[in-house]
Amino acid sequence: MARRTVGDHPLIPKDGPVYFASIRIITDDLERLTSFYESVTRQPAQRATEDFAQIVTTSASLAIGSRRTVGMLGDGAPQPASNNSVIVEFRVDDVDAEFDNVRQQGADIVLEPTTMPWGNRSLLFRDPDGNLVNFFAPTAPSA
Repeated sequence: MARRTVGDHPLIPKDGPVYFASIRIITDDLERLTSFYESVTRQPAQRATEDFAQIVTTSASLAIGSRRTVGMLGDGAPQPASNNSVIVEFRVDDVDAEFDNVRQQGADIVLEPTTMPWGNRSLLFRDPDGNLVNFFAPTAPSA
């Protein structure tokens, strides 16, 4: 059966299973946060409007929106710089090689490159809004 898509985006199916597409971070300083993620990922962001940008990868997108993008949610809207339960994770080829770049961007390092008990090598740091970010690489087939 041919896979049907929405528009011309091959990763967004019209019907069938639900696919993870993105995570969006709400911020009061879109340019600062977007620039930070461009620097640590070394990927340019697509800027749709002055209130929205995204870094698109082959597996998902990191969307960054201003408070105005969620204003219609009223009191239920996400609040910038208040995350205490989500870790934004990026799989990288070499965690140790990424460490210098992340440090040069002024990130608050939470955990220097460490091999976790489950086999991933991880580097954890905070973005300018305080969100926890994990750069990881599997070190074993089971990880």
